[in-house]
Amino acid sequence: MVESAYKSYHTIEQLPSLVGQTVKLRGWVYDTTGKGKLQFIKLRDGSGIVQCVMLKTAVAEEVFEAAKTLTQESSLTIDGTVRADDRAPSGVEVDVSNLQIHHIAKDYPITPKEHGDAFLMENRHLWLRSTRQHAIMRVRATIVKAIRDFFDGNGFTLMDSPILTPAACEGTSTLFETEYFDLGKAYLSQSGQLYGEASAMAQGKIYTFGPTFRAEKSKTRRHLTEFWMVEPEMAFFELADDMDLAEDFVEYIVQTVLKHRMPELTTLGRDISKLEKVKRPFHRMSYTEAVEWLNKNNVKLNRKQADGSEIQIDFPWGEDFGAPQEEALMSQFEKPCIVHRYPTEVKAFYMKRDPENPKVALAMDMLAPEGAGEIIGGSQREDDFEALKERILAHDLPLESFEWYLDLRRYGSVPHSGFGLGLERTVKWITGAEHIRETNPYPRMIYRIQP
Repeated sequence: MVESAYKSYHTIEQLPSLVGQTVKLRGWVYDTTGKGKLQFIKLRDGSGIVQCVMLKTAVAEEVFEAAKTLTQESSLTIDGTVRADDRAPSGVEVDVSNLQIHHIAKDYPITPKEHGDAFLMENRHLWLRSTRQHAIMRVRATIVKAIRDFFDGNGFTLMDSPILTPAACEGTSTLFETEYFDLGKAYLSQSGQLYGEASAMAQGKIYTFGPTFRAEKSKTRRHLTEFWMVEPEMAFFELADDMDLAEDFVEYIVQTVLKHRMPELTTLGRDISKLEKVKRPFHRMSYTEAVEWLNKNNVKLNRKQADGSEIQIDFPWGEDFGAPQEEALMSQFEKPCIVHRYPTEVKAFYMKRDPENPKVALAMDMLAPEGAGEIIGGSQREDDFEALKERILAHDLPLESFEWYLDLRRYGSVPHSGFGLGLERTVKWITGAEHIRETNPYPRMIYRIQP
């Protein structure tokens, strides 16, 4: 059998298991220095970085001279022998026997000096090559795999929801609108949930996973206009089941990252001890208990008056929490907390009201510690036909666009629940990234759609 081309070379992450063996590496120059009869080349290949040492007497003269021409991000192939070195970050170095230059990069714009955020975002396609961004993307990939492994391993079926939809899911003020042939207007999906509910009535337990869009004019460190969300939906699940699943899910994600991405977390300077505490049971409190805690601890709400001035007031029952309230609540916890049973007026039309207290919805948000804020939002869905129809009309939503959704309550309605986890917010929390724009390869924000 002819060996595949991709198996003819090695990756840097394989090197610790190849000490004493000859290897062929392909990659780009991360850094290079020369010292007399030695050339030091830090090579990166997407799996890691390793220092390659070239001794003048060990290679042909033209190879040694060629090494002197290497610049940051030049591409090359290196042949050499793996040598153990306790001083090296990965525990190994490579003694070079030959190299082949593919391309000499000129004037690479992102140098080791400090660069401003605007400059780095304009060069996001290159910034991704930096050590920190590389580590964040590797963690993100592991979180995505953990998400799929968790649901695939627990009897869930992946069911894709459409990105183009005929109506709003979370509110008409945050929709991206487009013309759809001769059928009128269509909208980029705010959530796969409504279609996920229909899929759950067919499959029992499902999850959707894909991009979602919010035309929310927010510039906070937590918001993107395009982000990825995973949304499980489960037939016969009530709110308590929903919260239990969310806890199992988040614990699995965090512990998987700790197991497989410790080098990247170390590169990021992440406090591992805080992530190690993310194990069930999580904390829980009702919205009403949360409001009582805020007021007991003097966490005020800024309220703008008619003349434009602001005053601080006690947090009123019925108001939705913002970032200041979420961060204050989480200051007392070292692992996530689920806040449940929010006022119906601040939650979506499809959330079921609590039979014991119609003023609150059977809704829940999971807040993460360390200022991460909400990473999960979910609820038990309204399963009563008349109640749901009444809410659709009360929210001034077009009834004809939701007839298919009402069919789920006409034909075999059951209690059912679900939630959505924002991928980028989760990556931001686990990696300790300062801004959510670092957690998406090509982030879209209200002031940026390039590159």
